[in-house]
Amino acid sequence: MSEAGLEHRGPGRDGRGRGRRAAEGPAGPHSDVPPPLAPTTTEAQPLEVVVVTGLSGAGKLSAGRVLEDLGWFVVDNLPPALLLPMVELGARGDIRRFAAVVDVRSRAFSSDLQEAIRVLAEAGHRPRVVYVHARDDVLIRRYESVRREHPLQGSGRLIDGIGAERELLTGIAGEADLWVDTSDLNIHQLRATLENAFVREGQTPPLTATVLSFGFKYGLPLDADLVVDARFLPNPHWVPELRPRTGQDPAVRDYVLGQEDAEAFLDRYTDVLRLLVPGYRREGKRYLTLAVGCTGGKHRSVAIAEEFARRLSADGVAATAQHRDLGRE
Repeated sequence: MSEAGLEHRGPGRDGRGRGRRAAEGPAGPHSDVPPPLAPTTTEAQPLEVVVVTGLSGAGKLSAGRVLEDLGWFVVDNLPPALLLPMVELGARGDIRRFAAVVDVRSRAFSSDLQEAIRVLAEAGHRPRVVYVHARDDVLIRRYESVRREHPLQGSGRLIDGIGAERELLTGIAGEADLWVDTSDLNIHQLRATLENAFVREGQTPPLTATVLSFGFKYGLPLDADLVVDARFLPNPHWVPELRPRTGQDPAVRDYVLGQEDAEAFLDRYTDVLRLLVPGYRREGKRYLTLAVGCTGGKHRSVAIAEEFARRLSADGVAATAQHRDLGRE
């Protein structure tokens, strides 16, 4: 947001006494006001700040959750008066990207929010405003589906509350950096819109894959997205010298991966994963769990899981192998 036209703040308006005359220079000879602390002890780094606002029912909370998934520190229903103190508190810690959902739940907030954003820019932070809106018919349908009253409806009709909110938001809507119309968007499309706007360097968030080995006799992993059955391969359990070892042992790994059809199976399923991964990314999926099972989760599934993780990593997917049932025997 441009800093042109920023208003001058009066003394003491920023809640920390920074506007006091005593903080602007050395105190006079008869002043009992202590000198300010050295800048090295109070200096706070500027933050990237996103303020999510807009019409009730348009999807502000969903937008906040998307930003949280993208690594932003998000606060919901923050009164405008607390925006600067919260940002500066975060700036003194390890928070570098801060987002706040601010709306009419704070009631007379529009002019206060515009002023709070100006003060943030004046303090050296980088505030941006995301304005989330939708058509009246869509908002009415959403409110009727959840049977909730509009915050500004009062004793009137639902459409009256929506109209009053639109009028109240006119000022801040005109200053927004990004408008998002959710009338015809699903949650995945909303996520894609915000990712394109706020992910660093315009890159899509990486897909993180966990390749999990398990034993069928201990039950299927409940969080698995995909399940692979490695029991078609000969079981090293019946090879006396391999029985006490695990799939992480080179001898067991070579035995499993050297079986007939093992290489073809790995190649073809890797091709399937190469087809699925871009689709998962387009749909906003951030985490993938590929479960590989054998009878006990000790030999075949462990070796195959390690190989899948290696291949996924080679294809640019952040993949790790984990072994749920290793050591249970």
